[in-house]
Amino acid sequence: MTTFIAMTGSLTSDAKTTRRAAGAAMIAAARSGSRAAFEALARHWHARLVAHGFRLLQDRELAAEAAQAAWLDIARGLRGLRDEQAFPAWAYRIVTRRCANLIRQRQGQRDLLAEMMAEPMPTFMTEPYVQGQDGQALQRAISLLPPGQRAALALHYFEELSIAEVAVALAIPAGTVKTRLMHGRNQLRQLLEGAGT
Repeated sequence: MTTFIAMTGSLTSDAKTTRRAAGAAMIAAARSGSRAAFEALARHWHARLVAHGFRLLQDRELAAEAAQAAWLDIARGLRGLRDEQAFPAWAYRIVTRRCANLIRQRQGQRDLLAEMMAEPMPTFMTEPYVQGQDGQALQRAISLLPPGQRAALALHYFEELSIAEVAVALAIPAGTVKTRLMHGRNQLRQLLEGAGT
């Protein structure tokens, strides 16, 4: 398990605080109408939002479409965002909704989240965080997790969202996020120990 946490690339709390403060300043400037700040915000977050869309849709083109549509929603709603620190969870939630709309349009299903995340996580989603033989074992193990656990682990460890932010992004209670993280970590531990990692 230590290997998993070490491979996620987690930052120290000081580095996280500094990064979040810089991000909050950029978001505040964009919220006040700065076009340059909004463009910088889009450059900084676009790839992450597309990656989140891909985790849900398993289709690169649709993920890019969902992220692009989400940016329109973000541009319209950014002035109403009261807390800059809430931006990541808010943006992921918008992408999640856009993905749900695309699935609904394509398949007409009611149980959207389960359908969106039914496929294993592709290796390119974890490659920036894991490398080598241990990284490959981790990628295989993550792809075997149930969709809800996979999404919670990815947002919490790879995207470094807090439990509250993951709850907002996935539209589930914080307690459910904690449960999914606990079960996901336990399953990963079992899978990795079984693989001899």
